Amino acid sequence: MSTTMANHNFPLFILRFFPLFVISSLSLMNSQTILVEARQLLEVTLPELPKPELPKLPPLPEFPKPELPELPEFEIPKLPELPPFLHFPELPKPALPTIPRGINPSHSTTSP
Repeated sequence: MSTTMANHNFPLFILRFFPLFVISSLSLMNSQTILVEARQLLEVTLPELPKPELPKLPPLPEFPKPELPELPEFEIPKLPELPPFLHFPELPKPALPTIPRGINPSHSTTSP
């Protein structure tokens, strides 16, 4: 179904809520009323109500403590012995060359 400018159907749900939108937006335009009502709410003193007495609850019955059955002690089996690992000789640590103090490596002449 194609719609053209001549027979475009406007969504009906917008038309239903449009009067409510207009009324609510007009009522919110006067902010002075809101400030006065807020001030009146702050100035109102509420009567003190008596504190209600809570009924006393009956004591809870004491239940016997449940006894857990004793668990049997299990013997932990010994792990099989692993064969000894191969012993590798310690290799000497390579020494780093020292850079003379007069040369700054950040000013290299080999970079373009």
